[in-house]
Amino acid sequence: MAVIGLDVGSSGCKSIVFDDGGTKLSYAYMEYKRADSVYEIDANEIWKCVLAVLKKSIAESKAEIKALAVSSFGETFVAVDEKGEILAKSMLYTDSRGSEQCRRYIESAGKENIMKISGVNPHPMYSLPKIGWYRENNQTPFSNTKHFFLIEDYIIFKLCGEKYIDYSLAARTMAFDVTKKKWDSSLLALAGIDEKYMSMPVPSGYAAGKILPKIAETLCVSKDMAIVTGGHDQVCAATGAGITKPGLAIDGIGTVECITPAFDKPILSAEFLNNNYACVPHSIADMYVTYAVNFTGGSILKWYRDNFAKYEMQQAKKKGISVYELLDNTAAKSPTDLIVVPHFAGSGTPDMMESARGSVYGLRFDTDAGMFYRALLEGVTYEMKYNIERLESFGIRFDKLKAAGGGAKSKLWLQIKADITGCSIIPLDIDEAGVTGAAMLAAVAVGIYKTLNDAIPYFVHEKEAVEPSKNEHEIYIERYEKYKKARKNNV
Repeated sequence: MAVIGLDVGSSGCKSIVFDDGGTKLSYAYMEYKRADSVYEIDANEIWKCVLAVLKKSIAESKAEIKALAVSSFGETFVAVDEKGEILAKSMLYTDSRGSEQCRRYIESAGKENIMKISGVNPHPMYSLPKIGWYRENNQTPFSNTKHFFLIEDYIIFKLCGEKYIDYSLAARTMAFDVTKKKWDSSLLALAGIDEKYMSMPVPSGYAAGKILPKIAETLCVSKDMAIVTGGHDQVCAATGAGITKPGLAIDGIGTVECITPAFDKPILSAEFLNNNYACVPHSIADMYVTYAVNFTGGSILKWYRDNFAKYEMQQAKKKGISVYELLDNTAAKSPTDLIVVPHFAGSGTPDMMESARGSVYGLRFDTDAGMFYRALLEGVTYEMKYNIERLESFGIRFDKLKAAGGGAKSKLWLQIKADITGCSIIPLDIDEAGVTGAAMLAAVAVGIYKTLNDAIPYFVHEKEAVEPSKNEHEIYIERYEKYKKARKNNV
């Protein structure tokens, strides 16, 4: 007996099959073929890739699949007609369309009112303003539109024919009441729609239905296989890291870095939400999470690799190792005097300023490549330290930080994180925490485990913790004060 965790991202999708003891049986990943626009995505292409990765992972696992749960990226919606056919390409959160609609919604409903209901600071990236833009500007008559899915519930619909969305993904629309756990009619009305256009909100881990017979035949699985709600990818990652109680958080160190802590009551103060920290229902009943985001996590290292490390790439290839491993080995061995403000793609939380730009302070003639590379790692970590301090001001505290994603493979980066934040950094033995979290939700939904806490010992495996060095921490705390001054000049 086995379960599948499916994660649908904005650039590709992946699936992992686990047996009922949490052992990984197979893995598949596929990137989407994208059109010229970087601001749109074709949901037909997403569905095509979902079928491909599921078919591959199921075939390689040679297991009897009991259930599948879906994790996905947020905000992006899929408009369909009465037959379920897609009417337009889907706008990504980076698309500027919806800006005018968002401004009007704030004027009409009031910013604080929207925040208290939806748990988010109104922004054009959310689904509601973009649905408003679609309604006002799309060439297809709006009367043809019968439903708006987000990605999770669209894939669930395609798999089992039912229309369910979990609370955490619904919260990425700007139209969901995060305390009452239902669509808010007054917010939906801002975009000229009502809840009949939206999927039914349910908790994460809800058995939405059985797989459609035709899809079961395509994938070579039982027609009794359950399709289960997972959640927003960051919530599923928190689940897959065992972040099930206050005082715990996960640091997802990918292209974008995101720290996701858990807390046990909604935080809906204007000050919290004006800092662009969302209040999001967790997969655990009556719990919430928020997201502290830096848009230049791993991407800043990729920028360095592609522009300044071509020789190192050649050497790494000859040695049969990752170029990042080679860069780690040649990086400066002690804290640098350089201050890198990593706003290369604008600033993330708490500012969310697209106009912010990156900067480097303290360059000298004796600055070498190893110092600069380490300074990049320090800069992105200072930025997350800044977010940790801000979260502490709202009562969200943790002294242990679980680490997942590609960046968690770097011993150097993990040690820098421990030394700057003062936290114990606990790497997980699997990169794909989001897929793992979805699989755990699937396993609980069909009774393999009674609760998520029962599943954790089988699915969540921690490596040895990286502890902060007292000496290095003291050095970094002094330099962090310089970072805050430099950061202030940038935003």
